[in-house]
Amino acid sequence: MSKKSSVILVVDDAPENIDVLSGILSPEYTVKAAINGARALKIALSEQQPDLILLDIMMPDIDGYEVCTQLKRDPRTRAIPVIFVTAMSEIDNEKRGFSLGAVDYITKPVSPSIVRARVKTQLALYHQNRELEETVLERTKEVRDTQLKLIQCLGKAAEYRDNETGAHVIRVGRSSQLLALAAGFSDEEAEKLLFAAPMHDVGKIGIRDEILLKPGKLTSVEFDIIKTHTTIGAEIIGNDESEVLQLAKVVAIAHHEKWDGSGYPFGLQGEDIPIVGRIVAIVDVFDALTSSRPYKDPWPLEQVVDFFKEQTGKHFDPSLCSKFLELIPQMVALRDEFPDEEA
Repeated sequence: MSKKSSVILVVDDAPENIDVLSGILSPEYTVKAAINGARALKIALSEQQPDLILLDIMMPDIDGYEVCTQLKRDPRTRAIPVIFVTAMSEIDNEKRGFSLGAVDYITKPVSPSIVRARVKTQLALYHQNRELEETVLERTKEVRDTQLKLIQCLGKAAEYRDNETGAHVIRVGRSSQLLALAAGFSDEEAEKLLFAAPMHDVGKIGIRDEILLKPGKLTSVEFDIIKTHTTIGAEIIGNDESEVLQLAKVVAIAHHEKWDGSGYPFGLQGEDIPIVGRIVAIVDVFDALTSSRPYKDPWPLEQVVDFFKEQTGKHFDPSLCSKFLELIPQMVALRDEFPDEEA
């Protein structure tokens, strides 16, 4: 027996009407039935969603108009095509049905040939639209992945000049995304920070080697020059209209500001520091402390945790720091997933 490709949900409070439509459609499709609106909505949200709904209008409790309204309001069922099947044939009734999102209108008593033709047409459009949406999503993902790799490459260019590794910018991006989600960012907002955070130190490209790579202690003048990597980074990123690049510019400027106002370049304090800067400040320091560098060994995790607790309310936003400490296991897992190259 061949597999039936599409599922049709027939909704009608009269069992005999369901029998008629089921008899017309069951040779070609899998037919499900609901005798009221509440049951129809439940089936529409089930694991095996219908590909099309034939919906009666005049039903007790929840009529067809309300069922259609709820289906189109819910993003999980919005795309399912709805065909009204009803004895009501007034033009105003048809207009109302179409305004609610129905794709067609069949008048009772139904004609088998009309039912089959209308169902076939709407299913073809539905599947075509789904294929187009999947193609768009696939292309969008490809573009997104390419953009992220390019951004990470730009971030790596700066990190390699400072005895750090390319994996650092990847971990900072993903750690920032995790902390942003914990702080209440939406998935979309957190993903933008995933893209923006790797560019936090891009301004190091503009710092002279004899200062950036100096093995000994920096003079106060040299350290002032190092501080300019924040504003240099903002200049490199520029004023592009891209939301990600706008966010990256804020991160570049603000990720060395400190909660108590002792940071740079502007000495901002508390919530005057953009939250994305406060987030990246935390994850950047954590990754630096737990990383091995030519000039230092990684700190033990217990020592790192103690440092963050001691710096809460000084270097770091207390609320974000508290959320970050709860995420420590996930941050450690990111280090395992994206180890430094020399490891």
